[in-house]
Amino acid sequence: MSRISADDVRKVAKLARLDLPEEKIATYTGQLESILEYVGQLESIDTEGVPETTRAVEVTNVTREDGVTPTPVREDILNQAPQREGDFFRVPKILAD
Repeated sequence: MSRISADDVRKVAKLARLDLPEEKIATYTGQLESILEYVGQLESIDTEGVPETTRAVEVTNVTREDGVTPTPVREDILNQAPQREGDFFRVPKILAD
């Protein structure tokens, strides 16, 4: 008995905003059914005592120690700007009135 119908495939395609040709519906129905069968096999595995994880390999965030560093002089930074207005950078207007 199939858990996925052609209508299910059409609905998923519509939700995903895919223009799925009618002749491909049967192909994708079979493929989605195979995926669900595989997930069913995974559901039968005993995971008691196995810690939850989000990835197979542990990833560590590489950070550096915070430190105080001298800040460049404001005037030197502003002088590098293509345009400035007083103590501010002048940028092109991007919003309409």
